[in-house]
Amino acid sequence: MNHKILSLLGLAARSRNLVSGEFAVEKSVKSGHAYMVLAANDASENTKKMYRNMCEYYHVPLYFFSDRSELGHAIGKEFRAAVAVEDQGFAKAIRGKLENSKIE
Repeated sequence: MNHKILSLLGLAARSRNLVSGEFAVEKSVKSGHAYMVLAANDASENTKKMYRNMCEYYHVPLYFFSDRSELGHAIGKEFRAAVAVEDQGFAKAIRGKLENSKIE
């Protein structure tokens, strides 16, 4: 199931509906453009806490998924601790895959 989510992230990145990097994700969330944030499981505890607090305050769904190298590789970059999806359709599709993977 992970490869489907990573493929969707890659498509979102190529269609410019995804931002990555600490400052870009923070700007996206605070400006109201982000429909969801995915943070890497292996991100530092401070990073996880920062995204958790920010997403809770701005009411943006936050999911912990995969690791930094896989997130980066999926979007054609190096390591990425977090990405923000800025398209409602991609966010809904990714959320559906994440929920299904938790059930299985």
